Amino acid sequence: MTTPNAAPDSYYQRTGEHSYKPTLQAQGAWHPDEQHFSPLGGLIVHAIDRYRAGRPGEGLALARISFDILGLIALEEFEITVETVRPGRTIELVEATVVLGGRAVVRARAWFLAELDTAAVAGTHDERIPAPEEFEPWAMDGEWGGGYIASVDVRRRGTAPGRAAAWISTAVELVAGEPSSPHASFVALVDTANGIAVRQSPAEWMFPNTDLTIHLHRRPEGRWTGLDTRVSFGPAGHGVTSTVLHDQNGPVGRAEQILTVRPQQGS
Repeated sequence: MTTPNAAPDSYYQRTGEHSYKPTLQAQGAWHPDEQHFSPLGGLIVHAIDRYRAGRPGEGLALARISFDILGLIALEEFEITVETVRPGRTIELVEATVVLGGRAVVRARAWFLAELDTAAVAGTHDERIPAPEEFEPWAMDGEWGGGYIASVDVRRRGTAPGRAAAWISTAVELVAGEPSSPHASFVALVDTANGIAVRQSPAEWMFPNTDLTIHLHRRPEGRWTGLDTRVSFGPAGHGVTSTVLHDQNGPVGRAEQILTVRPQQGS
């Protein structure tokens, strides 16, 4: 395995036009030799932003992005390729692929939609969660390992196994020396949802997600990503993590993750 750079101030370093190297800050929670998907999801949005800059349709806003995680994502250098699947002035579909060691490890599809003034009819039945300062700090690294978990500031309220709300932020740059958009910074923290409302101890059970789908009804703002999360386990090895997403102005959308649930070896 290629040893990742231990730079303390970024999750990734650019090594080429389309290639990146993870730092130890991107280390996963399930295995020390893999990446946590949360910062990688943000990096994919960052790569899409760079691809779309200056192109027709640049003024459209991200409304949905879905990630299919095709296998273990090693803590090694990789490339991200981006292409337009469906161009348009009011609707656009873009696809990104993460290639590591000659194989695709993530495929993502993002829908961008035109923005117009619908403030007069805006509304949601999703209830906003209290502000970050009203939540208690939570040492997430007391339950989970890995460099990514150690890098985030978490404020949480847990009410029951599989049910919690939390605010997540980080002072770590997504890519060293490169500003990232509010969308990329926000998405870079969303996959954390599967770890804030654990239904069973990760020392005894594995429940990694094989996908992440995010729908947004408005642009997220600010440094905090709010997660109002529910986790369900079924009777046949499957689970779902469902989250209402927030910024400090209220709900911004939803996220869903499908889980593969199985006992840890030796438990």
